[in-house]
Amino acid sequence: MLSFFKTARKSLTRAGLAVAAITLAACQPVGVGGPAIDTSAPVPVALLVPSGSGSAGDDVLATSLQNAARLAIADLGNVKIDLRVYSTGGKPAGAQAAAIKAVDEGAKIILGPVFAQNANAAGVAVAGRGVNVLSFSNNTDIAGGNVFVLGPTFANTANRLASYSVGQGKRNILIVNDRTPAGEIGRVAIERGVSRAGGSVVARVGYEFSQNGIVSAAPEIAAKVRSTGAQAVFMTADTAGALPLLTQMLRDNRVDPSVAQFIGLTRWDIPAATMSLPGVQGGWFAMPDPALYQRYQSRYMSAYGTPPHPISGLAYDGIAAIGALVKSGNTNALTAQALTQSSGFVGVNGIFRLRSDGTNERGLAVAQISNNQLVIIDAAPRSFGGAGY
Repeated sequence: MLSFFKTARKSLTRAGLAVAAITLAACQPVGVGGPAIDTSAPVPVALLVPSGSGSAGDDVLATSLQNAARLAIADLGNVKIDLRVYSTGGKPAGAQAAAIKAVDEGAKIILGPVFAQNANAAGVAVAGRGVNVLSFSNNTDIAGGNVFVLGPTFANTANRLASYSVGQGKRNILIVNDRTPAGEIGRVAIERGVSRAGGSVVARVGYEFSQNGIVSAAPEIAAKVRSTGAQAVFMTADTAGALPLLTQMLRDNRVDPSVAQFIGLTRWDIPAATMSLPGVQGGWFAMPDPALYQRYQSRYMSAYGTPPHPISGLAYDGIAAIGALVKSGNTNALTAQALTQSSGFVGVNGIFRLRSDGTNERGLAVAQISNNQLVIIDAAPRSFGGAGY
């Protein structure tokens, strides 16, 4: 178990990829409409990528984002996009300069950057120019004004799982979170999701983010399950951190997942080896429609000969949304009002829509680990008119 836990700090502190790895100052630009476009000509779209940072990983990510965007453009048919790629160097100052240059050169909307601080800097830089930014971040601290986040959010996942849990008769929920910035934000998201779904949070137990912290907290969690009659244990832990040890320790302390359902705020199928752990068997978590994403992976491999970066699909989604709006033929297709249309869009991860507060909603499937395998127990919705919406 310890080998899983040693990698946790890296997974939770990579700026921008973990939801709350950083806390940003409230430097929110005022909401903007969006520039008019010429629908008879290719629409200039800027893609801001983290190449030039000196990190090989950032360069790989940058290439994958570009490839995904071009794959999406090829799928747009008669809609023409003039994609212009700008490097940020992986830094806020670079993102700011790239955003300004992109708009100076005619960009009508910006896709990216990835990391939250960079996206915030880009958004502030061009807010006064009336240009919206579709960031690949999942940090909702930067959302608002002219900045939208495309990445999966804790709130969206918590809402989906809480709604499903309550619908299955598991209304009384115990929240277990690690005492980290991401863990605390995850806890709040779960609390709100349970409330929204009509369930009850019967108790909350936090633990120190360490092996000893988990071992020490397990008896208290088990006691709370029994004393409160909790029907589900909703955890913020992830597979690279506390999850393997936490789930095993709960079982060792006689918490029966068939009585108190284990639910995870994070993906439990990555890496795949996690699904063979005894502690996670029967656990629920949420994920994008796997069939759609596998189709994207296959097409990407055929086109480029390598697997796509896990978050590259967000670039495809951004182009898909822009293309769908441009196809309408309206000159105001890229305004905030158009971007936040209630019907949403369809991308490689399924349906999604942007909210006026800069966050997003995504149609997620509910998965369960059963006999070391992933099983979809509630399919992802195909429209926002379905259950839960």
